[in-house]
Amino acid sequence: MSNTNKEYSAAVSRVIAARASRTAPLARSDILLHQHFSVTQEHKELQLPAWRDYLDRFLDVPVKRSQLEQGFRGELDTYLLSDMVYLDSRTASFTQARSNARISTDNVRDFVFHIAVEGIIETTTNTPRARSSQYLPGILALDLGQPMTMMRPTAARVLAFFLPRAMVYAAVPDAEAIHGRVISYTTPLTRLILERVRTLCNAMPMLPAAQQQQAIRTCAELILTAFSKQQRMNGQGRAAVRAAMQSQIEEYIQANLHREDLSPDTVMRAFPVARATIYRMFESQGGLHAYIRHCRLREAAYELVTLPQLAVADIGLGLGFNSASDFSRAFSRQYSVSPRDYREQSL
Repeated sequence: MSNTNKEYSAAVSRVIAARASRTAPLARSDILLHQHFSVTQEHKELQLPAWRDYLDRFLDVPVKRSQLEQGFRGELDTYLLSDMVYLDSRTASFTQARSNARISTDNVRDFVFHIAVEGIIETTTNTPRARSSQYLPGILALDLGQPMTMMRPTAARVLAFFLPRAMVYAAVPDAEAIHGRVISYTTPLTRLILERVRTLCNAMPMLPAAQQQQAIRTCAELILTAFSKQQRMNGQGRAAVRAAMQSQIEEYIQANLHREDLSPDTVMRAFPVARATIYRMFESQGGLHAYIRHCRLREAAYELVTLPQLAVADIGLGLGFNSASDFSRAFSRQYSVSPRDYREQSL
């Protein structure tokens, strides 16, 4: 792959990664950059490796020997705006993925909305475990902060909108929950998106830059609106599920207050819920770590009165505090009195 293509790929990745904190509405006067990338001119055995290298900054593309022998058709038109990236890719069969290992080493945290125009796409997500198939055109939402594997078992044409995390959060309630979800064209709004998609597919090369921007932004806004409406319709059911899950987590914490290793990490290992979702559950209580400490201090207050034969330090150490002084300071901050004085006053 040429240095020019590598530099442009890097620029695309930087824009995808750099807009996570943007909260302003979509701008209308951005400069649009466009590049066409193709592996056609590469030697047959180098075509898929060249494609892999182009996507390497945020995706893993495994390469099979049979693919090297057969060659690979892949071309990509990238439209780079100041706060989003739009891609139009036409490829042969291949697989792309974001693993936990990849996520832990990069800072790409945007959402990407895939529209299957031609071919089949099968996407597997891990949190929650789900498989989404797009045999017919539809819109697939993916959170690049969560793992996924996307297979294109046939030749396919796919449009992709990379939108900043802050922009999606502002528009879609409980945004992490749409990871792996597909919306089909069954409502007036989604059918309007389909019309806009046809414009992007057929008319983009002929449009002036300003109209290209407008077409991309309009489609992105409609996609966010569609997912926002679906999330709000499902909101009541999701709220009930979250409330039930939070109750289970609280019961687990209460039952394990005396475990030395009780921590946010052990709680998250015990429950198949996204880390961000658990943190939001306990946000109003200062976070999960603060909630665990509050419960331990409340239990300590109970034991100071009901177990007078135990030393104050033993109660604190038995509830996971690192030392008697750490326990005393935490207890005094919460109850405005030392553990020893609390016991004496209560007795």
